[in-house]
Amino acid sequence: MTTLGTPLSPSATRVMLLGAGELGKEVLIALQRLGIETIAVDRYDNAPGHQVAHHAHTIAMSDPDALRELILRERPMLVVPEIEAIATPVLQELEAAGVVRVVPTARAARLTMDREGIRRLAAETLGLPTSPYRFADSIEQLQAAIDGTDGQPAIGYPCIVKPVMSSSGKGQSKIDGPDDVRPAWDYAMAGGRVNAGRVIVEGFIDFDYEITQLTVRARGDDGQVQTHFCEPIGHIQVSGDYVESWQPHEMSARALAAAREIAKRITDDLGTGADGHPAGLGLYGVELFVKGDQVWFSEVSPRPHDTGMVTMITQWQNEFELHARAILGLPVNTALKSPGASAVIYGGVEAAGIVFEGVEQALRVPNSELRLFGKPESFAKRRMGVALAFDSDVDVARIHAKHAARRVKPRAV
Repeated sequence: MTTLGTPLSPSATRVMLLGAGELGKEVLIALQRLGIETIAVDRYDNAPGHQVAHHAHTIAMSDPDALRELILRERPMLVVPEIEAIATPVLQELEAAGVVRVVPTARAARLTMDREGIRRLAAETLGLPTSPYRFADSIEQLQAAIDGTDGQPAIGYPCIVKPVMSSSGKGQSKIDGPDDVRPAWDYAMAGGRVNAGRVIVEGFIDFDYEITQLTVRARGDDGQVQTHFCEPIGHIQVSGDYVESWQPHEMSARALAAAREIAKRITDDLGTGADGHPAGLGLYGVELFVKGDQVWFSEVSPRPHDTGMVTMITQWQNEFELHARAILGLPVNTALKSPGASAVIYGGVEAAGIVFEGVEQALRVPNSELRLFGKPESFAKRRMGVALAFDSDVDVARIHAKHAARRVKPRAV
């Protein structure tokens, strides 16, 4: 039986989020609706989650000493990583000592913080279908991996290059020929957060579409861990960054079954605790490529996914509520409420404290909603909000979401 305390009292159930951007903010809100005392941590002041949490801290979460000191001082029941750039060895140390429980596990946080750990687990340990891949520590190694001049099979052109550690597609680019290698390497070096100097180069898969399969590990009535799936989410990315998503995405029965089998296998493994017992409660965003009935694993995040923001208008329990419920050991419901879509609102300007015009016009779009994240500083390509729309026809919802997003005009003051 799950017992929840009262915030700001000796009985409080305290949860710390490491990362307090727009996704973390929604998790914090979902937790607070269940009476949880929340602690938001981010690398800059006044992050979106800082604005709604009971307690806010600003530290470099990749600094092991700073992270350890904060966790020991706050003593949360759960630590929930919401970004990749975290000193995960500290989480493993504190979890092993019984100081905190890490969501989903400290092992999962370590493996998924960089693309090398998760790709080797998926392809080499679990044998899941993936694109061909190699790792490179220099531009010379990158070129050799593409050309096959190092005695290994050539990745060839076109290919995709990504930093082993980055978020939201930062540093990711497509290489179509030799002239693209140097710009791609430089872009990857600028886009990585930690482990600078190492990239993954992936052979290009000629896929029909890509999806996010949100997968939830939660306690059943018998106390055992059960796996639940949301309807597949289709999405479009530009330079590795999500710009539009919709749910459900139409798939063949065989492709859907294959996607869910892959998602279950990777999340079952990530959900295994250090002692080998099932753990790893929470929501995972599993990204997959699909061509016909064939499915390839791409990436997995052990937390809510940016493309899953569409669930704020499509599901009875959105991805943030599912994550909050699952990590607390509560029942979950992944049922679809209505087809719908999301479209990103970019900052468009480089400024602090911007204002948004056109909000009224955006909300006049049929069946639309907006979420403006409250980020204190805008960049031209920074995600500052998202427009949402529902309709019985998912194609109509996509049109409405994009119309609503275009009507919102960020402006420097």
